[in-house]
Amino acid sequence: MTDIEIAQKVKADHIKRIAEKLDIKEAYLEYYGNEKAKLPLDLIDKEKVDQSNLILVTAITPTPAGEGKTTTSIGLSDGLNCIGKKSVVVLREPSLGPVFGMKGGATGGGWSQVIPMVDINLHFTGDFHAIAMANNLLAALIDNNIQNRSKNLGIDPRTVIWKRCMDMNDRSLRNIVSSLGGKAGGIPSETGFNITAASEIMAILCLCKNLENLQEMCSNIYIGDTFEGKAVYAKDLNASGAMAVLLKDAIKPNLVQTLEGNPAIIHGGPFANIAQGTNSIIATKMGMSLGDYVVTEAGFAADLGAEKFLNIKCRKANLSPKAVVIVATIRALKYHGGLPLDRLTEENLEALEKGIPNLERHIESIQSFGLPIVVSINAFNGDTEAEKNLIYVYCKKIGVPVVLSYGWAEGGKGCIELAEKVVAAAQTCKAKFTPTYDLKDSSLTKIEKICRRIYGANNVVLTAKAKKQLNKFEGLGYGNLPICMAKTQKSLSDNEKLLGRPRNFDIHIREFEIAAGAGFIIPIAGNILRMPGLPLTPSSEKIKIDRKGTISGLF
Repeated sequence: MTDIEIAQKVKADHIKRIAEKLDIKEAYLEYYGNEKAKLPLDLIDKEKVDQSNLILVTAITPTPAGEGKTTTSIGLSDGLNCIGKKSVVVLREPSLGPVFGMKGGATGGGWSQVIPMVDINLHFTGDFHAIAMANNLLAALIDNNIQNRSKNLGIDPRTVIWKRCMDMNDRSLRNIVSSLGGKAGGIPSETGFNITAASEIMAILCLCKNLENLQEMCSNIYIGDTFEGKAVYAKDLNASGAMAVLLKDAIKPNLVQTLEGNPAIIHGGPFANIAQGTNSIIATKMGMSLGDYVVTEAGFAADLGAEKFLNIKCRKANLSPKAVVIVATIRALKYHGGLPLDRLTEENLEALEKGIPNLERHIESIQSFGLPIVVSINAFNGDTEAEKNLIYVYCKKIGVPVVLSYGWAEGGKGCIELAEKVVAAAQTCKAKFTPTYDLKDSSLTKIEKICRRIYGANNVVLTAKAKKQLNKFEGLGYGNLPICMAKTQKSLSDNEKLLGRPRNFDIHIREFEIAAGAGFIIPIAGNILRMPGLPLTPSSEKIKIDRKGTISGLF
């Protein structure tokens, strides 16, 4: 049975019933039909946030299909509810790009899903649309100012770094020439599109505290320079007020449910290989205000999602997880041990042993933050007892708890042991996490600490272009900002072909970007793109709808 068939078999509770489990009065709900609702920001309670247990779910370096991080997060939260803990799972919203591109839906899998999965994977409550419109409003205002002689700020079109965005993979829009058609069409210039998940507006929405702070952060977006070399910001165009108005509903987290009728909050969706890769601060604090345990995930592996979750999001929000779950699969470890994708279902202890150093590197990375760890092996039918035992022996040797999770096949019941180990680990946490770097460090020092402590790299190498850009951004006063690395998710290095645990490698930074509104500097390592392309066979080719509106093929 497919994920969508399983989801369609379950009759969802009315969302007000889910809210009742969190002691939310119906008057606070803003309904989007019977199964979705937005929650007002005044439900956030600082005292309750401080008392709640935040659990981060991350992973080893994934195979192209992913290793079940979202499935494990949902199963773990259901498992915690099974053992009597009041738990909420807090996740990102899926982007239409991956849904119709490489990966398909992103609402978990099997019996560990959030529903309504079709709505969540498609337009949901319109948050992504609002983000794109705020982004594109600023782009239109920039072009309008350049065109308008009476109110012209003197913006040099060659320096404008702000691009339009849309929530779809379309490689043809990465680099374009706009404003053709003579005077009425504006000033021709080179520009392009980013995917909405990579927009700075997405990053801002996920890092802001409230509407006032959202507007302030939008006003600080750096867009380019004047012909005299003076920096120009969104506030110079009086853009931030209208942008914030477009986001007035998108800023509110979305309440839905798991297949087992437990609460789930879904909000925001930045990618982890080009942005901070985790749901909004507002959503996480909302969950912590309503539940005793909050399970949340960070995109891709620990080198990207977890590192940014801790060094960017948690530092900004003054949060600290009580425990970290590292999701691994036997098939992915065999892949990192050199086994081809089409042979991962075969028992191969040699490949598995060779791939375990990838798990080892991610364990060491999380240990550098000083947080308790539980390794969760997302189980598949083809996993053999010998393979499972090999991982158990390794984890026991290094003193890290390990458990097999069966969230896909059994839902919360299949994650009870994981839930128990997570509760035990959280009880051992006595202090907040230790950041990888100090904000007073130079930008290059911060990057070097990330690359050496988290990736295991030797050195950081900057191109001449990158050095010039970094000098400019530090000259503008941004040297004290955190770092948001843009790097391939397929390897610990910046070379996607280096699997396992690469050693004796350097990280090459080809250029820098600045997200002054969101509040971080972005070093770009390798060929990372803010507008992905579709694969040879997109997931969209499998999706169908019949005359009754029943959808098939959506993961």
